[in-house]
Amino acid sequence: MVSRTQAGTALVVGGVLVFALALVVSAAVAPSIGTARDDDASRATLVGSQGGGPGLHEDGSVYRLSGTNTTWKLADAESYFDVTRLDNGSVLAGFMHGGYEACGPYESPCVHTGFRVIEPGPDPRVVDEFTFPVRTRKNSEVHDVELLPSGEFLVTDMEHERIMTVRGDEITWQWNASERYDAPDDPTKVDWLHINDVDHVGDDRYLVSVRNANELVIVERGEGVVEVINDGGDPEVLDHQHNPQWLGDGAVLVADSENDRIVELHRTESGDWTVAWKLDRAEGVGFSWPRDADRLPNGNTLITDSANQRLVEVNESGRTVWSYETPLIPYEAERLPAGETVGGPLYNPSTGDAGGAQAAGSGSIPVLSFLLQALQTSYPLPFWIAEWHLALGVVCLGSVVAGSYLRLTE
Repeated sequence: MVSRTQAGTALVVGGVLVFALALVVSAAVAPSIGTARDDDASRATLVGSQGGGPGLHEDGSVYRLSGTNTTWKLADAESYFDVTRLDNGSVLAGFMHGGYEACGPYESPCVHTGFRVIEPGPDPRVVDEFTFPVRTRKNSEVHDVELLPSGEFLVTDMEHERIMTVRGDEITWQWNASERYDAPDDPTKVDWLHINDVDHVGDDRYLVSVRNANELVIVERGEGVVEVINDGGDPEVLDHQHNPQWLGDGAVLVADSENDRIVELHRTESGDWTVAWKLDRAEGVGFSWPRDADRLPNGNTLITDSANQRLVEVNESGRTVWSYETPLIPYEAERLPAGETVGGPLYNPSTGDAGGAQAAGSGSIPVLSFLLQALQTSYPLPFWIAEWHLALGVVCLGSVVAGSYLRLTE
């Protein structure tokens, strides 16, 4: 007769072995990413890496790739975000870091966010920065900054949900989202709108990504909001998007992050916006939380596939022409020397869904899909981890707990 101790041991060992075997087999049969290598030095890419660790608040970095080779890297902040190469060769980057003593209304030491000017090279260094204290590390960062022709810096501020221009230490202009959206009593205490991107698109007009509203708005300096893309926030069109690129009047390219796809939206004759082109996978692997897409001058699209920890360049048909597996979670990438342009080649709406058939093993399982996304966006996980791994993990954990109980109560 099998004793409770023997039965318990079998349950514990079985649970551990089954889960371990599932992980080993999944890793062995997973498709490869980052294999479309082209180390031509002319394919230079600047990367802002949010990093890793809990909440993606560790090991942030900015680095430059020549093909797939790293030529320099600066890793001195908890997180870096948007990166831009300036005309003089310096690099402009949004960032977040802790340990500051000047904390305003918050306790010291505290977290600061803002932007840095980095001098690249074999020994890259920060030569200037603009910062301000924020309440927490989470959902309060400056995700985007760019230098305007006026010499001002255009900045997003998720702490106070606004965009602003800065010269030196002075805020010279700002647009507060409360002019359009109903604000909570204190936006610094909740992740209200999560304004994560702003681009100067000409004539004192700025394209703004209001992530939590699933909307893009065009703000004109002195006028406020003059156009809304996806007015009403239909999640079938955009769902918690990042880093839109203005391709021209009536066209915008967007990383549709929580729909796990890249979309090109075109304005219709009625004034609505519709999906003219979309892509949801590359290298046979479905996108997971993509957060940047840039239409390149050569007509290809450079995509930052954050949770899958990769960069991919695809053509209009969706074929991968270059890819790179990143060390941790990338936030944004720019192909040098042009960077993210205002205006770019449009894709033909007849191309439609360039992604092809649904990737094997993908699909949505309620609750588990939400949990997997929460894990992927909080900590680097292998790209091949799927919902069924979580389900199996729960079953195996139950086996271990039951087995441990039997052993302890013999």
